[in-house]
Amino acid sequence: MLAETWGSTTIHQWPELSRSAAQKVLDAYGEPHEVTQSTLVWYSVGEWKRVVATREYYYHLYPDPHTDSVACVIDYDLPLSAIGEVAAFDGSVIVDITAGELISRCRDIEANRLALNLVHDIAHGRKDAESAREYCEREIRRSRNGEPTPYRDKLLIRGTVHD
Repeated sequence: MLAETWGSTTIHQWPELSRSAAQKVLDAYGEPHEVTQSTLVWYSVGEWKRVVATREYYYHLYPDPHTDSVACVIDYDLPLSAIGEVAAFDGSVIVDITAGELISRCRDIEANRLALNLVHDIAHGRKDAESAREYCEREIRRSRNGEPTPYRDKLLIRGTVHD
């Protein structure tokens, strides 16, 4: 088996829900830098420090029923005072204070951008958990209607992206 196809070959053994999510990342960034039977990892792709697609997925009901199996990671020093609001906003956002990382695990890259952009707004006092959740729901409705979705289309956090 050629190294260039390990990621594509590996996901054929995964459940459909995590396989389809991983395929979207493969389509966006090509073959991963690391491959195991249960995990694909890309480093410094797009605006991300790291993207991880996993065989394991988690059912999530907010903002609608779906599964989470793609994690996007950025460097981010979240103020400790914002952690409670971030947790109230979305349980799929993981704050790693020691590593200085912010991780969003969702269904796809676009949903992760949306979540992290909203966390940034929470960290800077522009939104609280409730208004972030309301904005998230509006942005998803706009996406389904083919309308512009600035928080899903681009990571709007400056100084934390990896080119």
